[in-house]
Amino acid sequence: MKRFSQLMFLQICILSILFLPFSAKDEQLTARDDSLTWVTALDELIRTAPDLEGAISGISVRDTSDTSLLYEHQADIRLTPASNMKLLTSAIALDILGETHTFPTDIWMDGSIQKKTLHGSLYLRGTGDPTLLEEDFAALAKQVKKAGIHTIRGQLAADDTWYDDTRYSIDLPWSDEDQYYGAQISALTASPNQDYDAGTIILEVKPGKKAGQKADYEMIPKTDVAQVINQVKTVPEDGKKKISFKRSHGTNKITLTGTIPVKASSSKQWVALWDPAAYALDLMKRALKAEGIQVKGPLKTKQVPKKAKKIASHSSMPLSELLVPMMKLSNNTHAEILLKELGKKVKNKGSFEAGLDVMNERLPAFGVDPSLAVLRDGSGISPINLVSANQFTLFLTNIQKEQWFKTYEHALPLAGASERMVGGTLRNRLKGPATLEKVRAKTGSLTAVSTLSGYIDTQGGKTLAFSILFNHLVDDEKGKEIEDRIVSILAENL
Repeated sequence: MKRFSQLMFLQICILSILFLPFSAKDEQLTARDDSLTWVTALDELIRTAPDLEGAISGISVRDTSDTSLLYEHQADIRLTPASNMKLLTSAIALDILGETHTFPTDIWMDGSIQKKTLHGSLYLRGTGDPTLLEEDFAALAKQVKKAGIHTIRGQLAADDTWYDDTRYSIDLPWSDEDQYYGAQISALTASPNQDYDAGTIILEVKPGKKAGQKADYEMIPKTDVAQVINQVKTVPEDGKKKISFKRSHGTNKITLTGTIPVKASSSKQWVALWDPAAYALDLMKRALKAEGIQVKGPLKTKQVPKKAKKIASHSSMPLSELLVPMMKLSNNTHAEILLKELGKKVKNKGSFEAGLDVMNERLPAFGVDPSLAVLRDGSGISPINLVSANQFTLFLTNIQKEQWFKTYEHALPLAGASERMVGGTLRNRLKGPATLEKVRAKTGSLTAVSTLSGYIDTQGGKTLAFSILFNHLVDDEKGKEIEDRIVSILAENL
């Protein structure tokens, strides 16, 4: 009887487990099954996508409410992040320089002013402003005139000594130095338009009136620093529009080649110039001339003497605004200038090395262990930068508590938003209902590399931090398509 009672009791317990709490158990299984569905979908996509065959994929997803990992795939492997590096650079810049940080550009004079003539020299001194436009030089020239100067007997000099004279980050490919994304880094530079691609000019090529004629071009802004050799030919209407340029190393001699059909729309080419300080100084001379101020002496590169007097000044937009074109349009020059500015602020040395030292010292406060990463620049153009997906998501989660986070988040490209300075590099991506304007993330692209890291507001009400790093791709454009599929799966199922 005792054994029978024990068996009966055991059976009752089993039946109780199976039937009495049925609804609660069913809910748990359903939740687990749903979880397995999206996890399985991600696993299957990564395993079977033909374009990921032979590539290396690092993927990390965290719940930002508690930093918990929801998904990871090779997420501790160090991979090249491309422009996802700007996520780190911009945050550390906000943290150390502050949202209100500006870059002043000043004009100084030595000697004396007698009867509207400066018997001395005028100095244009930069401290890193990457947003100087023609109109800003014009405003400076007006201030010079207001100071009572109509003629300058001495030199017009450029002072770019706020940073060191290393113009390129250590791993910039030689083939990129004439491209807008590979422009030289200088404390004194200028931009052609409000995209603020500092250190570049725009050559807008237009067809001639008849086939066989040489094409026309316009330089924006006009500068005597650049010398253009135009070899572009106008071809019949059914011909091809294919235009390229090459700037000779160490010079500003630019050769335009190719063809453009009659009646075709113009083609714009952004060309990074050699010696941005000379470019800025030429724009300053032109602005002075437009104000009727004559410069008698030569143009020079020279540091402002200690006894000089400041007579004009212009300040850049604050860092909170500068980050918008930098992050939305992925501006490399801005990122490297911020890196040097970090070095100048903390180490009193405006160099790549000093800036990287500051980055390595500050990143641990936000969850990035520098001993597990390799940082070579601020922009991500180096293929030797190495950061893991898990470090990115931990960083993105931890910075949410900072008072500058809203500024940082606002600067990120917004998925599917058509306006250029809102959607940025994501304006033509992730336009589905689950992701449209629900994903704020930084894109990244190098040869054989595609990356995407940022935040997702999911349909289930969660905010996720995610990082997708693809390396060794044969086609990095295909990598972007897979990134979008992964983000869509997360947005729809969590």
